[in-house]
Amino acid sequence: MIKMKNKTAQILNQLRMLFFQHMQNRKGELHDATFLETFLLDTKELLEMEEVTFFKFDEWKQQFYKEASTGSLHDYIMEAPVQEYIQLLWREQVGDGDGMVRMQAGALDIHVVIPLWDNGKVIGVTAFKEREASALSSLTLEEGSIFANEFTIILKTALSISKISDDERRYKQLFKVTEKFHSSMSRDAVLGEIIATLHTVYPTFEYFLLLSHDHDGHENLPIKELEYDSDNVAALQAYVSGNMEFEDQPSENQSILYAPLKGKQGVYGVLQVIAPKTLTFPKQEIEFISLLANTAGSALENAQLYQQSKRLVADLQLINEISRHLNSNLRLDETMEYMKRQIITSFHAEQVGFLTLDLDDAGAILSGSSDFFDSEGAGLYVSFLIDRLGSEKESLFIGDLRVHRPEAEIRYRSLMAVPMMKGDEVKGFAVILHTEAYFFSFEMFKLLQSLIHHSSMAMANSILREELEKMVITDHLTQLYSRGFLDEKMSRSLEKDEGGAFIMIDIDNFKRINDTYGHQVGDEILIQVANLLQHNIRDHDIGARWGGEELAIYLPCESLETGIRIAERLKDKVRDISNPGVTISAGVSHWGKGRPDSVKEIVKRADEALYSAKNSGKDRVHVHGVLL
Repeated sequence: MIKMKNKTAQILNQLRMLFFQHMQNRKGELHDATFLETFLLDTKELLEMEEVTFFKFDEWKQQFYKEASTGSLHDYIMEAPVQEYIQLLWREQVGDGDGMVRMQAGALDIHVVIPLWDNGKVIGVTAFKEREASALSSLTLEEGSIFANEFTIILKTALSISKISDDERRYKQLFKVTEKFHSSMSRDAVLGEIIATLHTVYPTFEYFLLLSHDHDGHENLPIKELEYDSDNVAALQAYVSGNMEFEDQPSENQSILYAPLKGKQGVYGVLQVIAPKTLTFPKQEIEFISLLANTAGSALENAQLYQQSKRLVADLQLINEISRHLNSNLRLDETMEYMKRQIITSFHAEQVGFLTLDLDDAGAILSGSSDFFDSEGAGLYVSFLIDRLGSEKESLFIGDLRVHRPEAEIRYRSLMAVPMMKGDEVKGFAVILHTEAYFFSFEMFKLLQSLIHHSSMAMANSILREELEKMVITDHLTQLYSRGFLDEKMSRSLEKDEGGAFIMIDIDNFKRINDTYGHQVGDEILIQVANLLQHNIRDHDIGARWGGEELAIYLPCESLETGIRIAERLKDKVRDISNPGVTISAGVSHWGKGRPDSVKEIVKRADEALYSAKNSGKDRVHVHGVLL
């Protein structure tokens, strides 16, 4: 008997020596195999076993599942009837005390079981499969109880060390990923590291990122939108409260944890972790996932703040560049064209328009706007903007115009419009459009507001400058060009063109009109004739007030015949439309590259032809003294 006890003590001493030797060999380093698995291998060799497996007990399922094994029981799950059988044998063999349970021959592929107790409950069992002869087979019931008690103590220590090793591995992983978080300012990189870490630590779990903001969406990441009208109450509660939430799904045989990705300034999303085959989420994993989520939330916040700061710097640079460019005395059409190009580049707009408002709140399209705003299809958008902005000074940010105009056929659904102010007065507005609904972000809207605000003065100055220039070169009464402007354009034409026609016009008996009807009616007659002249020449032709009741037209690159034809047409129309009725006389001259000429000579020939027409009875057209 003493000899057998000595044999038991010898086995236990050898087991302890192997245990502590393994601890010494570790030297604080983690190995690929867990400490528990190594301990079971040592036990197997020492006791000359075929196989040793540790099963952990799942209270919810009421069954044991493999935690570590040395052989073929790797995937074995001990069903509830087996547990009941073991408990029955336990009561028969050891009663209420600790001990070693010997299985009946042929009952199971297990020969000996040593239960692991904690606070009066069995939390696991170590199952031994013997060879033909093993160290355990020769132990008595008393020796088996001694061995079981000592083995349990060593096993608990091995389990504790194994847990410490697992925790060490996890927290080293957390430390490494934290370093990566803080070395990256990319939002996608942070999200990718979260998923990669979870895959490493929990390879059997599932994960999803429920994000609250717009994202480019890395196609390899499991990203879902956090929808505010979703039925997923737990996810929304985690996002709103900033606290972890849990959702047990017995029907799906899984439990879900929702960890908020939280920074100092807010919550940026929720990490959804799904633990399969469990009723409640494993408590030992909650702290690690919480630390990972909090670290990731801070990293996301830093990345977002960094991106915001970069965007702000870029926006300020854009505003500064545009302001500098606009303040370089550009003409209005150049200013608007430059603004359109910058807006299309910065906002990816499909259509850009600049509209001015007159005293009656009627809109006029400025040059530089997209061609779309000169089409009939733009009327719907322009009328909508005039209705909304004509009486208000607020900018418009509309994600889907169909909501506001459901009865209309809307092509461009996204709209942003910003008033162009001069002091407290709305002088017009800039509008950008896109076919896709909700295309523009709120950050874009704020940038457009700032851009137009800083540019309004430059645009107003361009408009004012051109108005002043127009006043200088335009006759106030007739709105025709001045004589000086006509002389300048003719001089340039003589340098670059092949020829041109010049028409000098005089209103017949104009003094009699003034004497009979008064100077106000005389002014009306001048305006009528000037308007007729403007509507009967091309954009690049030049109509001017020569002086008094005399008007002039220069037709660059046109023949003498064309000049005569236009003069005749004007003569006939003036007789028909004037009220009170008047007539005109005209003299026409021409120049060509074939002979030397000057503005003075061209005007002199037309003036002589006009004098001839007046002396020949008026209401007619002459060319160099020839009556036509």
